[in-house]
Amino acid sequence: MFLALLAIPAFAFWSAGRDAAERAIEYGRQSCQRAGVQWLDQSAHLVRLRLARNAEGRLRWERQFRFEYSVAGIDRSAGLVTLIGRDMVSLVGPMPAETQNPADESTT
Repeated sequence: MFLALLAIPAFAFWSAGRDAAERAIEYGRQSCQRAGVQWLDQSAHLVRLRLARNAEGRLRWERQFRFEYSVAGIDRSAGLVTLIGRDMVSLVGPMPAETQNPADESTT
């Protein structure tokens, strides 16, 4: 009976962690697509777990995930996605390439 009572919160914690990992993967993939870089390994790995307050001041799990990407195909850079609960609070990673303004081009 006691083990069954422990299993329910353990399953809920595991399930929330899987959901957060899937969200981090999607955010990392989208970031790489917008920046026009290669997303490596098609995964995100949990690197930090702690309690933090969300925007409403409620205590939630903060999970930080690491993903890797390549700009030139031979390099490897790391990005980080931080989630508090289900909400993304920061993303550090590839930046979209600056688009050139046609007005800045000179025609000679």
